[in-house]
Amino acid sequence: MRKNKHSKSKNTVTKRNLIVIIILMIIILCMIAYFYYNKNKKQNILDSQTIDTSQITENITERMLKLKELKKENEDIIGWLEIPYTNINFPVMQGTDNQYYMTHTYKKENSKDGSIFLDKDYNWNPPSSNLLLYGHNNKNGNMFQGLLEYKQESYYKEHPTIKFTTVSEDSEYEILSVFLSRVYYKNENDVFRYYYFINAENEEQYNYYIEEGKKASLYDTGKTATYGEQLLTLSTCEYSQEDGRFVIVAKKIK
Repeated sequence: MRKNKHSKSKNTVTKRNLIVIIILMIIILCMIAYFYYNKNKKQNILDSQTIDTSQITENITERMLKLKELKKENEDIIGWLEIPYTNINFPVMQGTDNQYYMTHTYKKENSKDGSIFLDKDYNWNPPSSNLLLYGHNNKNGNMFQGLLEYKQESYYKEHPTIKFTTVSEDSEYEILSVFLSRVYYKNENDVFRYYYFINAENEEQYNYYIEEGKKASLYDTGKTATYGEQLLTLSTCEYSQEDGRFVIVAKKIK
């Protein structure tokens, strides 16, 4: 009888130990599974971040990187202007006045050609409505002399877009209007002083600028802009009248 009792007691202990071992194995397997689950989860997060970084890198163009390097030479360099398949392909400056870069290069060297420069009153943060750029109409063909080709509608049709690059954005603009103007006397009323428009205080001012430019345009481009869209205006001298100006207005499309 005692043997049977001892045997039964031994069997009970063995079963308990077996159950404990099984439970421990289950716990260990769960811990291993949890470990790999977390590892895979972290890897997925890292993978998604890598994709995002890749997408950001793709948005940084070669021109943007070159411009960033160029700014190390002169902080006044704020962009690069290009009209594809033309001679218009220059860095753009912005100084504390609208005089210095009329007679200086982007390297701050004296030059009768000057530079292409953005109006001193343009604000970057928040951005003003209109990037108003000036450049000389030089007889040697430099700077903005080539803009006068746009007097011909056929030339516009061959070159309907303008590129403007900053260190943070590579943008394209489509031309809305092309017109002749001049610097008006102070006592002249009801005239379109395009050179005063940099930032629209309201929709009415913005629409006025677009509409007056379209009215004065040498031809109809069939393009227009709506309030809030970024504008780009190129201005140079034009000698068919006293203090004459030749103007191109464009809007950002991407």
